[in-house]
Amino acid sequence: MCGRYILVQKLELIEKRFNVTAPGGVEWKPAYNISPGQVAPVITSDNPKELQLFRFGMTPFWAKKPMYMINARAEGDHNKDDDPKYKGAKGIITKPSFRKPIRSQRCLIIADAFIEGTVKEKLSKPYVVYLKNNVRPFAFAGIWDEWANTETGEIIRSFAIITTTANELLQKLPHHRSPVILDKKHESKWLNQNMPLADVTKLLKPYPADLMNAYPVDPAIKNPRAEGKDLLKPIGERVAPEYDVKTTEGLELQGMGSGKNFEL
Repeated sequence: MCGRYILVQKLELIEKRFNVTAPGGVEWKPAYNISPGQVAPVITSDNPKELQLFRFGMTPFWAKKPMYMINARAEGDHNKDDDPKYKGAKGIITKPSFRKPIRSQRCLIIADAFIEGTVKEKLSKPYVVYLKNNVRPFAFAGIWDEWANTETGEIIRSFAIITTTANELLQKLPHHRSPVILDKKHESKWLNQNMPLADVTKLLKPYPADLMNAYPVDPAIKNPRAEGKDLLKPIGERVAPEYDVKTTEGLELQGMGSGKNFEL
């Protein structure tokens, strides 16, 4: 699963990177531990030129009460053993909660990195997982829905991150799932509402493991209310050696957040 992620970019940089505009009143501050229930930036297929803030944890439109579906399995009810070699059907297209959004309510979920635990220890043994070569921000493949509270009239727009089989890096943690990270050239395709469903599901695959890395961080990040860049300080070695980037205690992010360097 992917239940925590990081986005510390300034709003202006997000707008430039994704060629979108944030409406007046939309603000974003560096977030080092985005957790279910928090709002975060997305770009939706029905409004691809605007940056919006939706709640993390999707409530389907038909739900009787608020729900927090943070992930949507690409395989649906298939691959229950999370076999990393699974190449079968994408059951997401038939799941009641996901079959409508995967067809017409897709979104880009903007992130700099994500936080993942191990299979057994979960977030008691967390890792920060990032893309190499300073590829950030990037976009998870997501789906969204709109739910109306019949008692109060409140409208909640919320999203879920699509997950798929674990690539080789995630397997080393070990973890059994990977969030779907879109190649930059596929982001506009993901938002294209006219793209055939078969082409949509072809994008639901693990990101290349050789373009990713991870390092362990303090379990304090397990607390969803925990915040601050100190959460991202490495407490051990990277999962895979890196020789092509400058390293100190961690990987430096340039020109992000307050404009000062910090470790990710």
